[in-house]
Amino acid sequence: MSFLSSDPATRVAFTRRLAVASLVGLIAVGLAWELWLAPLREGGSWWAIKVLPLALPLAGLLKNRMYTYRWVSLLVWLYFTEGVVRATSGESGLSTLMAALQTLLCITLFVACALHVRLRLRAAGPEAVAADVAAANAAAERAVAREP
Repeated sequence: MSFLSSDPATRVAFTRRLAVASLVGLIAVGLAWELWLAPLREGGSWWAIKVLPLALPLAGLLKNRMYTYRWVSLLVWLYFTEGVVRATSGESGLSTLMAALQTLLCITLFVACALHVRLRLRAAGPEAVAADVAAANAAAERAVAREP
């Protein structure tokens, strides 16, 4: 089973596993980085709570909810930015390595989520895409109607 398979279901399953694995990896890296490997303060740092927002979408990815893949692909850029800043800020060698690993995991998660959404919509066909666009437009209209 690989991404190069011509079977759309295999590709979708691969991107799902890749997204879940990279999200779990981001959580693990964030916790290990801030609690044990290279915390900002000796003995661990409260910065470990930064992984809490990453724990929220894990259930949605495991349940294969399309909406979760979409908003995770936006949320991940906050962690990407932190990784790039800390990788280039001149911190210790291990902290720089952890920041680079976080950045790589963020890129992997974004690509996996984007491909997953694209492949699922393509596999679902034009009717599903039209229904998805209609649902998004209706949600946007409701949001605009709620604004004062």
